[in-house]
Amino acid sequence: MGAARDILTVDPTTGAELERFAYASAREIDERLTAAREAFGRWGRAPIAHRATLMHAVAAALRAQREPLAQTAVREMGKPIAQARAEVEKCASCCDYFARHAQAFLADEEIAGTAARSLVAFRPLGVIFAIMPWNFPYWQVVRAAAPALMAGNAVVLKHAENTTRCGLEIERLFAEAGAPEGLFATLLLSNDDADALIADDRITAVTLTGSERAGIAVASAAGRSLKKCVLELGGSDPFVVLPDADLDLAVTTAVKARFQNNGQSCIAAKRFIVHRDLYERFVERFARAAAGQSVGNPMDELNDLGPCARADLRDALHRQITASVVDGARIVTGGRPYDRAGFFYEPTVLADAGPGMPAFDEETFGPAAAVICADDEDAAIALANRSSFGLGASIWTRDTAHALRLAQRIEAGAVFVNGMVASDPRLPFGGIKRSGYGRELGSFGIREFVNVQTVWANPS
Repeated sequence: MGAARDILTVDPTTGAELERFAYASAREIDERLTAAREAFGRWGRAPIAHRATLMHAVAAALRAQREPLAQTAVREMGKPIAQARAEVEKCASCCDYFARHAQAFLADEEIAGTAARSLVAFRPLGVIFAIMPWNFPYWQVVRAAAPALMAGNAVVLKHAENTTRCGLEIERLFAEAGAPEGLFATLLLSNDDADALIADDRITAVTLTGSERAGIAVASAAGRSLKKCVLELGGSDPFVVLPDADLDLAVTTAVKARFQNNGQSCIAAKRFIVHRDLYERFVERFARAAAGQSVGNPMDELNDLGPCARADLRDALHRQITASVVDGARIVTGGRPYDRAGFFYEPTVLADAGPGMPAFDEETFGPAAAVICADDEDAAIALANRSSFGLGASIWTRDTAHALRLAQRIEAGAVFVNGMVASDPRLPFGGIKRSGYGRELGSFGIREFVNVQTVWANPS
């Protein structure tokens, strides 16, 4: 195999090579796209109850193979093993959820009008091209694929190269669960191949979870081909702590909200905007809790944090932290890569951060938190909204009614009160501004990739 046409996966815990994969040939791409289109032709006409049988079978397979699937994710991207197991279970729950609720979500809606009968129907679109990231290598795929498949579409996946084995495992699970040939396919594609797929007539629509830069590229390519796309991009979620907040709860949740998945989550809290009355106490407690986390081999149940997923991601995070310190931020704890094998970075808390610093303006994808002091409530809301991103946000206060009023002023796709931002199959998920557009999950997510068809019959 020629190295230039290989995918190489690397264990981020050790830096050692895991596997090499050959990119799909032009012939394989063509054959598998044809198979996906043919599978859609049959699947889209199948009763929803028939589709649900497959989705429940996939859920059962995920649960039965939870441990090896979790270990594969740990080896490829370094998440702690307990979190990897939880991710697999969340995927299974998502499959079961859409299998149970798709019938109601996609039921025809009768509309009173000028016809003897008029209704809105939700018809499948075709083959959906899913371009997915590495940080939740199973969940990101399943949360897009489960509703798309239950709506009657087929799915072709391009996974992140560093989690190639995870992508292939998902295809295997669908096949073993009884999916028709071509209904769900993982293709090993280069970026050039992906551009060509978006333009291919056999692809109907595109969904991407990834970086802002990737979103711009995919949206541009989809626009040139007049194809719908859903984009779930980056985030720099504010974690707003008001003066009457339960400080113990806020600090405990802040650690999980920032450092879960080794800090590599689009909906991780990244900017901790704290009212001046609590600022010093929050910084001190948050930094102490962050420094107390154990960092090491993610296969070890006792470790809280594993490595960054790749060396370039660790190095980019360090540049952001270093530049923020030059701009006036203060390192309270951490701030350096570990001097050991693998791509580990110290759990880091920056105090006195603010607009104009990379830790405030950019998405930091790793175990680093920026804490910002707000003089009052209005200043806190203004700082929360002073971002090009708009994915999630949380508000911490004992006055829930007041928090719900403040939520109306937050520019984000989701606002959580006294809780960590999280995705849930029952609730729509997505962002605004440069965090993307469209929604996944819930009734809104399953209707993203359907033809909303008006049917009008006979004058009344």
